Amino acid sequence: MKRKIIVFTDLDGTLLDYHTYSFEKALPAIRLLKQRKIPLILCSSKTRVEIEHYQKRLDNQHPFISENGGGIFIPKGYFRFNLAHLGYPIREDHKYFIISLGVAYSILRDAIDLLQDRGFKIKGFGDMTVKEVAQITGLGLEEARLAKLRDFDEPFLFEGDEESLLKAIKEMGLNCICTKEGFYHLMGKNDKGKAIKILTRLYKKEFSHIITIALGNGPNDIPMLERVDYPILLKNPHGVYNNILRPHFIKAGIASAGWNKALIDLLPLLE
Repeated sequence: MKRKIIVFTDLDGTLLDYHTYSFEKALPAIRLLKQRKIPLILCSSKTRVEIEHYQKRLDNQHPFISENGGGIFIPKGYFRFNLAHLGYPIREDHKYFIISLGVAYSILRDAIDLLQDRGFKIKGFGDMTVKEVAQITGLGLEEARLAKLRDFDEPFLFEGDEESLLKAIKEMGLNCICTKEGFYHLMGKNDKGKAIKILTRLYKKEFSHIITIALGNGPNDIPMLERVDYPILLKNPHGVYNNILRPHFIKAGIASAGWNKALIDLLPLLE
């Protein structure tokens, strides 16, 4: 039986270019995925509304994963089977079935407040204006506004002893990662790999035989890359691999051009 190919991808610095957030150089591979009806699953530290912005620009109707695996959003009617009987914590709105793996944003903000009270020099997105988020990220004002609409993950800047900070966060029962953009992210026990594991099971239920590919470039992408058949690691803007290269990772270039070439080269070998 022919196996269904599924592609998972990070956004910033992977499908999207650094600073410009453009995916123009990836358009040939994107068109190839559409021609061959290969699902493209966006898996990012971005929020639901940020990813929906790119879903629309990409004309992509597939599921997506927000905020470092905090939430899985599955369009209603996407799978032929009933998700309600699979044992996942599913809720729904007018558009999606939502599997929430992260803790509520309000809990993360309470933790940020507590850490600040204890003297840690932390400034989260929730402490910043839209203009400040735009200035430190390079996003436009509208995209910065969307970046502040968070559900499961609080990005923050920090000055001080990292070891003490991480110990304090662990004692709260929370996790913290540092992404390639230089931001820390306060979150629950979720990660991209756990979210991909769930979606992979759903696709196997739908298609029986699948092949999984993932593309990423930062430390927070490692759990995602470790969960797939073909992990593709892209270089950072300085042309290196952030010290996270594993022997079985497929090496690729930088951002959208590297993303494009990696898939153009790999896909013909799998079909």
